[in-house]
Amino acid sequence: MDLQLSGKRALVAGSSKGLGYAIALGLAAEGCKVAINGRNIQTINEAAQKIHAQTDAEIVTIPGDVGQPDFPALMVQKTVHAFGGLDLLVTNAGGSPPGKFEDFEEPAWQNAIDLSLLSHVRLIRAALPYLRQSDCASVVTMTSYSVKQPIPNLVLSNSIRAATVGLTKSLSLELGADGIRFNSILPGWTMTERVEELMSYRAKVNGTSFDEEISRQVSDTALQRMARPEEVANAAVFLLSPAASYITGVMLTVDGGICKGIL
Repeated sequence: MDLQLSGKRALVAGSSKGLGYAIALGLAAEGCKVAINGRNIQTINEAAQKIHAQTDAEIVTIPGDVGQPDFPALMVQKTVHAFGGLDLLVTNAGGSPPGKFEDFEEPAWQNAIDLSLLSHVRLIRAALPYLRQSDCASVVTMTSYSVKQPIPNLVLSNSIRAATVGLTKSLSLELGADGIRFNSILPGWTMTERVEELMSYRAKVNGTSFDEEISRQVSDTALQRMARPEEVANAAVFLLSPAASYITGVMLTVDGGICKGIL
């Protein structure tokens, strides 16, 4: 299938590693120009070099913290300056720390809101004028299957990512007439640095090993394994593409069958 992505201009937040990196690589492989972002300059430069080496795509690096209030607008401006416009936006950020409700005081909640909700809001708000000028505007918010089935010891993420799903659905209804599609990817357990941190945390809390926690977690999925980053990225790239031109307002779980509900 031709995803019709050649020459499209994309911004992928939180893309120096993990799922964001895999999405940026997938878009570049389909012929997109891609702006990538991460907090560590060395890591993001290395990511850009790897993507360019594999795809020969035009890659722009924008180092910085997407959780900072003024930074999302700067990301959008730098992308538009480099590419002359913006067609595709992936709003993505690192996850909140693990823990139970009583482990966190109010500042931790505010930090999580800035990272897991307001970063999406700020990026979309800054991008809207340029997305309205595109003939294939598409936004994908990266959330988690936890919005359907809360994950133990992740109360911050469980709570705040659900708000981002509400935002995504609302915007699909509000802005559909402007030709802008909004969808969300709800990843399951995927072998990324973030998941390695969570499995290590569980092993410490439970007095087990990292491998034991991995085995315990995958036993709850229909496919009996964790996802590879590119498997999640493939779904995001499709939703972003003109090939998915009549799909909007979808919250797509890419979870190997861990969610047990029908809807």
